Amino acid sequence: MNACAPLFPSTRVAGVDFTSRPARRKPITVACGELEGGAVCLRTLERLPDEASFARWLAMPGPWVAALDFPFGLPRELVVHLGWPTRWRELIEHYRGLDRDEIRATFAAFCAKRPAGAKFAHRTCEASAGSSPSMKWVNPPVAFMLHAGAPALLDAGVHLPGLHEGDPARVALEGYPGLLARELVGNRSYKADDKARQTPERLIARKDIVEALEQGRTRLQLRLRLTHAQREALVDDPMGDLLDAVLCMMQAAWAARQPRWGQPAEIDPLEGWIASA
Repeated sequence: MNACAPLFPSTRVAGVDFTSRPARRKPITVACGELEGGAVCLRTLERLPDEASFARWLAMPGPWVAALDFPFGLPRELVVHLGWPTRWRELIEHYRGLDRDEIRATFAAFCAKRPAGAKFAHRTCEASAGSSPSMKWVNPPVAFMLHAGAPALLDAGVHLPGLHEGDPARVALEGYPGLLARELVGNRSYKADDKARQTPERLIARKDIVEALEQGRTRLQLRLRLTHAQREALVDDPMGDLLDAVLCMMQAAWAARQPRWGQPAEIDPLEGWIASA
């Protein structure tokens, strides 16, 4: 039996754990659910093995609200320094025209001229969320995730609050699962791609995160509703892709209930904002 009966009226919400090079071993992972009142019911967990399947997912008719785990913008300080376009759409069109070697070389040259401890430029929202700078090209390579993801959003015609007008029935927000995970388990690690680091301690941390989400013990004030099989899938995934997608889904659900999608009254229209930061 499903964890929850059909919810009417409800809001369709989704979370996306993104990768810049999707493949069957490391696909793009999507959690889809429904929000009603203070509960989010997880409906499906899906793995998208390539860019084409991600594009088809983004084209799914609305209404829906999704939070996606990759940066939507670059730091204004960096963009101005490089003389790149300072309007979001034009910046993304310029950025997609670069290859990864060009991006790496350009950002490395920028960092090389800056003092130790301040190598990277940061977006305002990164301080609030505790996320990696969007210009970082390694560990994690979020600059390449931006390079792959933002043009896909632009091509799909989705609405990006604060950044770009699109289809108001398909709303895409920047998510960051680490923000919510830290609230629940502090700095305990709960995932690892490397098999040697997939420890019992990380499994216990995933259990603790899932339990806290089900009990609604977060500042988002939302309870996650799962089937037994879904709960096991989230806990048993050592790479944490399924859980990260669900964490993003919860951020999307929170934003769907907020004025201005939970964004501050004024955000930088070039940098964007992270949901629930």
